[in-house]
Amino acid sequence: MSMNENMLLVAAAVFAVFLVVSFFIARRSARKRLDQRSDWRHIEPSEARPPADEARPTPGVAPEESRPEPAAQEAAATRAAEDAAHRESERQAAERQASEARAAEEAARREAQRLATEEAARREAQRLATEEAARRESERRAVEQAARLAAERQAAEQRAAEEAAQREAQRLAAEEAARRASERRAADEAARQAAEKRAAEEAAQREAQRLAAAETARRASERRAAEEAARLAAERKAAEARAAEEAAQREARRLAAEEAARRDAARRAEDEAARRRAAERQAAEEAASRAAARRAADDAAQLERERRAVAEALRQEEQELRIIEQAINRENQRQAVEAARRQAPAPLTHAPVKSPQQTVVMVADDSRVVRVKTGRLLSAHAYQVLTAEDGLDAARQIEGTVPDILVTDVDMPGLDGFQLSRQVRADPRTAHVPIIMVTSDNDELRSQAAAVGVNVVLGKPYPEELLINHIERLMMAQAGR
Repeated sequence: MSMNENMLLVAAAVFAVFLVVSFFIARRSARKRLDQRSDWRHIEPSEARPPADEARPTPGVAPEESRPEPAAQEAAATRAAEDAAHRESERQAAERQASEARAAEEAARREAQRLATEEAARREAQRLATEEAARRESERRAVEQAARLAAERQAAEQRAAEEAAQREAQRLAAEEAARRASERRAADEAARQAAEKRAAEEAAQREAQRLAAAETARRASERRAAEEAARLAAERKAAEARAAEEAAQREARRLAAEEAARRDAARRAEDEAARRRAAERQAAEEAASRAAARRAADDAAQLERERRAVAEALRQEEQELRIIEQAINRENQRQAVEAARRQAPAPLTHAPVKSPQQTVVMVADDSRVVRVKTGRLLSAHAYQVLTAEDGLDAARQIEGTVPDILVTDVDMPGLDGFQLSRQVRADPRTAHVPIIMVTSDNDELRSQAAAVGVNVVLGKPYPEELLINHIERLMMAQAGR
């Protein structure tokens, strides 16, 4: 109950007590007034009338003045009887009034008792109601307290559970972080070792390429030097030949001028001598020309021999370069094959292996170029090829036709390579199908691929023969399964 209701109940109780007290005071005042009126009624007749002893004559004694007559005596007796009756009636009336007053007083007392009883009952009811309300309020408060305590206990238990769950989650997170850290360290170590190995291989390859390039450059420089020397020699010889020809021509012109002068001086006398000298000069010119031609032929032959030698050296150098490149390619393929053999278990060959014509290879890739290129490679090796545009298309086709080998990409719309691999491994019909995943050369992706059941991970780019070797090895493993 509220404070206002309590105050109203107290005010009502005080007012009821005031009414009861006022009623009792009024009843008591009325009773006192009634008693006083009764006393006056008893006193007035006795005082108004003389006593009976005084009025009544003594028997046998005559009054001093005179004896009454019988009629007077009878009248006195009548008056006395009347007085006695009057007094009796008054007494009865007084008694009746007294009894009525007592009855009224008793009724008033009973009424007061009834009212008091009712008031007491009302107060008791109010008290009981107050106690009941207080009890209910206390019960409500107890229930609220119990509910609050239960809520607090539940909240405390929930907080404790949440804290325990949080601590467990933190512990699991710490363990997971430690596990991931250890795996990351192991992966980093493996990556570092692989990187060191690749770096060593690349360094060796670069060193081989550098040596080959240096050798090629050296041979090219030697070839260019030889060509330059040959060109200079040819030019020098050609210049010498031209100088010889010019000297011969100048000498011929000089001799001709001298001979003309001599012919002019003694033409007639010196005709025979001039003819002889002319013949000698012509013979000398022809000899000089033949010598120049012979020297030019020898120089040309030498230049041709040197050119052929340079061409042969270049051809040999190109052959050596091709041999070096083929050796590098064979070494790369050998390393890739060895790495693939180290990753996969040794195949068991206990049953006949399907021929390429009997082997169905599904290629799932969202790149049309990759699908066409890989399909042509497999078709060139007589394999049956199924192509899927993405993971969803591959899953739909696998429901109808189960391939012997699945070659899938990683990043595809709708259903990526990891999801497709998990779906293939989860289906009992396709759980045995070997899976080759083509992705970037990443250790984390390799670990994820191994976790979903991928047999072989090929890093882009890869040699075409390596894919064929993996397919043949996986088919042999399937036959021995």
